[in-house]
Amino acid sequence: MTDHTDDASRTEAFFTLHHRLPRQSPGSDATTRRLLALAGPLPDRPRVLDLGCGPGRAALLLAAEAGAEVTAVDLHQPFLDELREAAGARGLDDRVRTVRADMGDLTGPGFPAGSFDLIWAEGSAYCIGFDTAVRDWQRLLAPGGAMMISECVWTTDAPSAGARDFWDRNGSLRTLPETTAAAGAAGCTVDAVLVQPESDWDEYYVPLAERVGSTDPGAPGMAWALAATREELAVRREHGTEYGYAAYVLRPADPRWKTRPETPEDRAAVHAVNTAAFPTRDEADLVDALRADSEAWLPELARIAEAPDGAPAAYALLTRCRVGDAPALALAPVATSPAYQRQGAGQAVVRAVLDAARVRGEALVLVLGHPEYYPRFGFVPASRYGIRPNFEVPDEAMMALVLDDSVPVPAGVIRYPAAFGV
Repeated sequence: MTDHTDDASRTEAFFTLHHRLPRQSPGSDATTRRLLALAGPLPDRPRVLDLGCGPGRAALLLAAEAGAEVTAVDLHQPFLDELREAAGARGLDDRVRTVRADMGDLTGPGFPAGSFDLIWAEGSAYCIGFDTAVRDWQRLLAPGGAMMISECVWTTDAPSAGARDFWDRNGSLRTLPETTAAAGAAGCTVDAVLVQPESDWDEYYVPLAERVGSTDPGAPGMAWALAATREELAVRREHGTEYGYAAYVLRPADPRWKTRPETPEDRAAVHAVNTAAFPTRDEADLVDALRADSEAWLPELARIAEAPDGAPAAYALLTRCRVGDAPALALAPVATSPAYQRQGAGQAVVRAVLDAARVRGEALVLVLGHPEYYPRFGFVPASRYGIRPNFEVPDEAMMALVLDDSVPVPAGVIRYPAAFGV
């Protein structure tokens, strides 16, 4: 029999099917905690905006464990009622404020520019589109603030016809590099990306499947909601290795610095920047030698931050190296002209070159550098992964950054291009 129910009935049936479930999208408390750590240091009692909060699993954790003042936004009042009830039961009434509003229209008096330290959107940005969310929500961040936005992505370059057919009908997906590029085009740099584990899907789908099996299809729109959910569950069973949720920690790009790839016309100026930034010409000569190494040089990973006149103010270079036989990238050199040091140019160009590596689909970056500087970009001691250089160096100075945690991190000795002389 054809289901002639209208969209409103279908929407209500969908919400009814999800009421009182532990989660409204793939996730886990462990993933929320990990993403909170990746978001970096927060102020005391940080102001957090949880958009598309649902019944508020993340909002409650952020309030309880980060000491946050959470403004939790959703359009579905019963979800907000569930959250208020749960907050009261946990003694978090003073930490959680619920607001019924449209995440696509946050222009009211409750959402002034610069009013939040952290914006949180687990599994909800698809409602208005990832690109729109990244572009429009930035204005709400206080200086130094970050956004955590998750998005469903392809985890294969060649999805099967069955998976593609489903997602073409239900919101087409992009690959991880394509989504990273979209974040950059919307004005943000990427602090971290976490591909959520399969267990996060189980936490959502196992209770949902049980609910589907016990729900009477007689209510208006419910037959449609059940059929759509059964198809979604079946696609996950058959094609779950082809897609997943990627959670992005994003920050607005520094508007003071335009970044771009190096061009042949920049070479003399790049040489001058590196010569001026270091005590000797060694780093400048290293760049020239790496350009001549076809196996090491990756043109799109030589990046410049422009001075007001368009000349290079800062420079960052990634070249191909290996850990054992596995490909990786070496970050060196990073240089800022003395006239522009301590003004953010160096950080801007490092973030730009790391984002360019993510867009290429690279998985691992290594740097030998100052242990008080590079952790701000997510670098940790390489020894944590069993990675080491073939020369003596303080453990804390040899660092690694995993760009794609869905790729196994290789262990072993770093093999630098010949130009490094090590």
